[in-house]
Amino acid sequence: MTHQLRPNDRDETLGPDDVHVWMASLEQGEAEVARLRTLLDEPERKRADRYSFEKGRRQFTVARGLLRILLGRYLRIEPTQVQFAYNAHGKPALAEAHRPNLVRFNISHSGEVALFGFANERELGIDLETIRPDFAADAIAARFFAPAELASIRSLPPEDRTQAFFTCWTRKEAYIKAQGKGLALSLDSFEVSLAPGAPAAVLVTHDDREEAARWSLHELHPGPGYVGALAVAGEGCRVRVRTWQGLTT
Repeated sequence: MTHQLRPNDRDETLGPDDVHVWMASLEQGEAEVARLRTLLDEPERKRADRYSFEKGRRQFTVARGLLRILLGRYLRIEPTQVQFAYNAHGKPALAEAHRPNLVRFNISHSGEVALFGFANERELGIDLETIRPDFAADAIAARFFAPAELASIRSLPPEDRTQAFFTCWTRKEAYIKAQGKGLALSLDSFEVSLAPGAPAAVLVTHDDREEAARWSLHELHPGPGYVGALAVAGEGCRVRVRTWQGLTT
């Protein structure tokens, strides 16, 4: 079930079944970008500076700075004190220094929007995509999606296929990110729902038939021109969505 938090709610406490999703604009003013850059550590600043274009540097800085602010609130520490670790496939997590805290998180951004997901003990993955009508959706689906997913997309009226493709893509990416296996988990090794009006779900996992039942998928609504999805370990979680309003740290 998904609930909408009011912008002035200040609840950053996660219960065992809580999942919080934050939406934020990456288009911030120069002063805010500069402030967020001061929260990054040296490797993050170097990573930002490697972007060829100013927009990429700015958006990375904003996304990473906001991630630090939000994690700082859940951990009740300063944003600059947050330490990260990465698994073998590059999925970020809190470093061992933050044990026994069990907050899990994930982030995705596309266009000018970022999504941040947080849960307590539950693994999760989040994905956001900009809908691009000129994208070679059919060719990509034919190459990477499961046959049943491709058939489902092609069965739709032509005007609905692009939306269905990106719905499928975000759900699959969210699940892969939740698993934390990166490219080691192929897109056609499992199937997700994508029919219009059908609830988001992992339908089939071909390598382990019981794996699909261990995950729940949730459709997100980031705004016009975007699609989003959230994958969470287990069932019965309460997903709450909140919009970043430029709150202070």
